[in-house]
Amino acid sequence: MARQPTLKQLKYLSAVAEHQHFGQAAKACHVSQSTLSAGIQELEDTLGVSLVERNNRNVLLTILGQEVVGRARSILTDVDELVTQCDAAGEPFSGKMRLGVIPTVAPYLLPGLLQAMRRQHPEFTLFIREDLSQALVDSLHAGALDILLLALPFPADNVDVMPLMEDGFLLASTAEHPLAGADSIKPEDLQGEGLLLLEDGHCLRDHALEACELRDAQVDIPYQATSLATIVQMVANGIGITLLPEMAVNAGITAGTDLVVRPFGRDGVARSIGLMWRKKTPRQTEFRLLGDFIRDACTSKSS
Repeated sequence: MARQPTLKQLKYLSAVAEHQHFGQAAKACHVSQSTLSAGIQELEDTLGVSLVERNNRNVLLTILGQEVVGRARSILTDVDELVTQCDAAGEPFSGKMRLGVIPTVAPYLLPGLLQAMRRQHPEFTLFIREDLSQALVDSLHAGALDILLLALPFPADNVDVMPLMEDGFLLASTAEHPLAGADSIKPEDLQGEGLLLLEDGHCLRDHALEACELRDAQVDIPYQATSLATIVQMVANGIGITLLPEMAVNAGITAGTDLVVRPFGRDGVARSIGLMWRKKTPRQTEFRLLGDFIRDACTSKSS
């Protein structure tokens, strides 16, 4: 019988394809570079083909290598699913789960959620990764994450989603701004205003504009930031206005400033927060229970 590649060798190859660098791939796999290089060489010897082109500057995959990487990632994900299927046979919230969360949700929702989870399910271990939506979806498909907590909709193939709650947008400005005195705001009031938003790549930007039925060309965007906290400080210094998620305002993001926060005068100016997971995962039941837990925890907090 011909020798077969090991899962470790396939993991090394997948890491090299992801990082395009032997040193970084070795670090991601928690092994030395020589160990990873030897593993890749053993894989090539086992299959009798060349998978990686090596030079002094970078690492390139051969055409066959790219095809093998695709199969390798599928195999590694299937193995992860096999393990989680066995874990799922036990009691829910008794094992481990890898959760990806977007930056505009994590600091406002997770503290109370994790506290409630530790109190009710002390045996449950939840690993958290905070990143932008596309990076989280890529990690989900690669098997590096089990489930995501993010703003919906977000384009992704072969996934299931579970909407959990609506998170309304509120207008924040200085007290001197003309809109600060309004009892409620209409989306059309924002046209032509200096609206501070997060930079491209943050789905909050797109969802905020979509909720207000606005396009970039309809508003003046004087500044783009990488965090809501930075935007709050910019607005507090009189540089434009912004839209803040209600969960961030409730968590005190404007504390220590003189910002005025106003609601919109109609429903629907909001983003949807929900869970996303791979379609074929055997942990769907547990993931839906997690969704119910998050929804209940948020309801209890707001009541």
